[in-house]
Amino acid sequence: MKDLSDLKRRPIPCSEEALRRRGDYRVSVPIDVAGPLASEGCLDARTEGLAGCNHYNSAFNPPYYVAAPGSLPELFVRVSVLSRLHAVNERLRRAGLEIFLYDAWRPQAIQRFFHDEWFPAWLKERRPELEGERLVEEVEKYWSAPTSGPASPSPHSTGGALDLTLIFSHNRQPLFMGGIFDDLTRLAWTDGCERAGGLSMSEDEARSNRRLLYWVMKEAGFSNNPTEWWHYSWGDQMWARLTGAPEAVFGAYDPLGMDIS
Repeated sequence: MKDLSDLKRRPIPCSEEALRRRGDYRVSVPIDVAGPLASEGCLDARTEGLAGCNHYNSAFNPPYYVAAPGSLPELFVRVSVLSRLHAVNERLRRAGLEIFLYDAWRPQAIQRFFHDEWFPAWLKERRPELEGERLVEEVEKYWSAPTSGPASPSPHSTGGALDLTLIFSHNRQPLFMGGIFDDLTRLAWTDGCERAGGLSMSEDEARSNRRLLYWVMKEAGFSNNPTEWWHYSWGDQMWARLTGAPEAVFGAYDPLGMDIS
């Protein structure tokens, strides 16, 4: 097992290449709907000893400053994902660190709001040249389309995808990652700090911290969405495509009897 300081010196692979490999994962990757984990339940990570606060359930949530329609305070994750997160925390403990969750299982109302309304409007204000398919393509670099039937769930509807960062355990302060959570621009790409030339102290700190998060999660079996340094998953279709697994083990899940269609 590698020392944590070694992980800070290990570069993050090219996000552009990972984005190409990610491809049309929701179309081409099958889901093992009859497998042993398909119906595995979810638990609220907060009640299971993990730190976190649902970013969409409050108006104190830059860059949005609005509580998302349909948001909820819970951070639901699949049981097998939860066990992997505890293993990550156990490893981080030696450095006085732990993970902090921003989001996990997500109602489709939230997905529709940001994919269909908030982010397209934000983009059009700043990049009016984006129209039609080009606008959709840019939106979907960061916000997946809502679930489209049982064979194409949005990642966060599976209970296997989560958004997180690292914090200091003693004071709960987040480590500097070079940009805010949900910065929906190229700055958010996981390798964004690898491309810098002469590094300032801030850039060096962000690069080291992104590397640490990336490798400690990857070595626990998670995959990373290459356009978002904070997004990791285990068991969903994106995870299967990026790790080479033949199929996803999680489809859409409904921990509260809500609309997942």
